[in-house]
Amino acid sequence: MKKIIVPFAIVMVALLTSCGSFGPKAMVKTTATHTQVSAATPIVAVFADLEVSPNKISYFYLPSKTVARGGYDNVVNSAVREALANNGNGDVIVGLETQVKYNEKSEIESITITGYPAKYVNFRNPGDDYLKEISKGSANGNSGSSSPFSLF
Repeated sequence: MKKIIVPFAIVMVALLTSCGSFGPKAMVKTTATHTQVSAATPIVAVFADLEVSPNKISYFYLPSKTVARGGYDNVVNSAVREALANNGNGDVIVGLETQVKYNEKSEIESITITGYPAKYVNFRNPGDDYLKEISKGSANGNSGSSSPFSLF
């Protein structure tokens, strides 16, 4: 009889003490919220023009120890951000060239960024006329573009 009562008592004590929902402290309050979610409108494409400055910039950057610990990509990204902030707040650098100087411990000591700052301008969605022009051009065997930079 003891073989049955002792394990049963241990199981009951474990259940009553391990779960807080059996005591008087456990008052359960439920709140229900209902949110109506509508389907998101997908973005098909967005076009933008790139306005490139005719002036080439060169920027010398000394990374902090924290930035240098982030590795090569972190140092380059920080240098580009600083170069753009100090030269007209562009969005990207076109024709990016980097010159990195390392110390004896193979840590990045300094970096020089060179290139042309550029800004994205004239953001627009493609209209139906543009999409028809593309499909008409591809049906005729060309890309529909009169640009000299066309690949086909």
